[in-house]
Amino acid sequence: MLEDAQHPDPQAGRERWQRRYAQAQAAGRLRDADFTTLSGAALDPVYGPREGDTVGGFERIGWPGEYPFTRGVHSTGYRGRTWTIRQFAGFGNAQQTNERYHQILRNGGGGLSVAFDMPTLMGRDSDDPHCLGEVGHCGVAIDSAADLDVLFDGIPLDQVTVSMTISGPAVPMFCMYLVAAERQGADITKLNGTLQTDIFKEYIAQKEWLFAPEPHLRLIGDLMEFCAERIPAYKPLSISGYHIREAGATAAQELAFTLADGFGYVELGRSRGLDVDRFASGLTFFFDAQMDFFEEIAKFRAARRVWARWMREVYGARCDKALWMRFHTQTAGVSLTAQQPYNNIVRTTIEALAGVLGGTNSMHTNALDETLALPSERAAEIALRTQQVIMEESGVANVVDPLGGSWYVEALTDRIEADAERIFARIKEMAAAAVPSGQHPVGQMTSGILRGIEDGWFTSEIADAAFAYQRALEKGDKKMVGVNTLTESVTDELEILRVSHEVEREQNRVLAARRAGRDQTALNRALTAMVAAAGAAGNLLEPMLDAARAEATLGEICGALKAQWGGYREPARF
Repeated sequence: MLEDAQHPDPQAGRERWQRRYAQAQAAGRLRDADFTTLSGAALDPVYGPREGDTVGGFERIGWPGEYPFTRGVHSTGYRGRTWTIRQFAGFGNAQQTNERYHQILRNGGGGLSVAFDMPTLMGRDSDDPHCLGEVGHCGVAIDSAADLDVLFDGIPLDQVTVSMTISGPAVPMFCMYLVAAERQGADITKLNGTLQTDIFKEYIAQKEWLFAPEPHLRLIGDLMEFCAERIPAYKPLSISGYHIREAGATAAQELAFTLADGFGYVELGRSRGLDVDRFASGLTFFFDAQMDFFEEIAKFRAARRVWARWMREVYGARCDKALWMRFHTQTAGVSLTAQQPYNNIVRTTIEALAGVLGGTNSMHTNALDETLALPSERAAEIALRTQQVIMEESGVANVVDPLGGSWYVEALTDRIEADAERIFARIKEMAAAAVPSGQHPVGQMTSGILRGIEDGWFTSEIADAAFAYQRALEKGDKKMVGVNTLTESVTDELEILRVSHEVEREQNRVLAARRAGRDQTALNRALTAMVAAAGAAGNLLEPMLDAARAEATLGEICGALKAQWGGYREPARF
């Protein structure tokens, strides 16, 4: 539980930190590593004010592992455990992607992150006429649990953490993942991984939804209940700012919109009667790392502080783990350029280093050719090695929050926090306009988000920010090497990965064979039960699991739910 850490005495805080660090050391929770400089000088685990110094407002900075967690959620930082290298990968069919996953794990990757193709992201089967030409091209094609059997062949799901980046059809895909784990003989209660699930960001930025917001929230609430009861280590909600930032948001907008979404899901969990001190530890976050090095570091530090404060003061959490913001970072896709593509290695390195200095818990580094196509094997290896060089050679993992106390970084952290608070205030104003009585069925932040989605406010705010940046780029006020400055080059054309259209033909052939081999009676019974549950008040996970076990396809499950709940069209805004 929380200590009384809200006092400004740096020395008292140092002593508390020293006790926690010593306990971790005695318990063997430190890495066996050389914590010295390249020249052999010994390094302290953390640095702060000298003994006797007084620092105004130091309680906002604090010590690692202590509220408000500005400097990290663990007292040991990366001395205890480095960030997880979780490379995002998926292309073609399940067999091709399985081979890439084995390569990633052989080369030192610590976890897997599944990239799905567009038909899968939209809850459609590969043979859907709307999907012609898209199968396997921006990720792996998955039609049923049988595809996940192939995708994870030889990869024990009770030993390897898996992140799945999918939002609209997240819950059906999760059910198929559980079925694949069952077929491996895994104990599903011991599974550990992350499901993106975050539907708010789809209406705000990415635009990949299946239904109106309310049915999606119903599914997410059911998932939260299921995981809290059955799979306690699994993280059922990864709340994503990445796509918001990629759409053109500023750093402060990315932080504020993402945390507001997170607060909405906290309200959802509380409305289901879940204990915030238990379920909040299963919420994780996913952020973009852009090119403004210090602003990104400040963004990550501010995000931890804001989340901890709101969780404690607004939502009543008391357990440390419920206050921890744990997040995954991906380097920015929008910073990659087709012009002089080898510059992308440098950009990715700078962005990855910002993620590390900001205290990320896991990370994916983009490949140099991703602006042109899915990564080639050579480019994927360079991206992986980028993280490993930072981890093993740079020395940045030797000291906890090495930039803590920097006048510049702390000022940026404070500024981004203040900007975020102004945005939260605006969202609460929209909640008041939506429900003048103040009686919000789920919660105030949720009401404000739903009103902002309906009014197009989020989209408009992001569009304005994106336009301002594009105008600065075109005027030359912002520079991009190889694009609007230093454009001469000797770079040869890259050899890129191309997914054959034979993949689509073969995927559809296999899908047709699987459909023909199913027990149609069992399938119809399972789908009928699932639709009945969708029209009632119970939890949908068990009926959906039965449908996945009967080899219902993703398109059949999502199509049945659409028939029950209807679709959704975004309101026009000009």
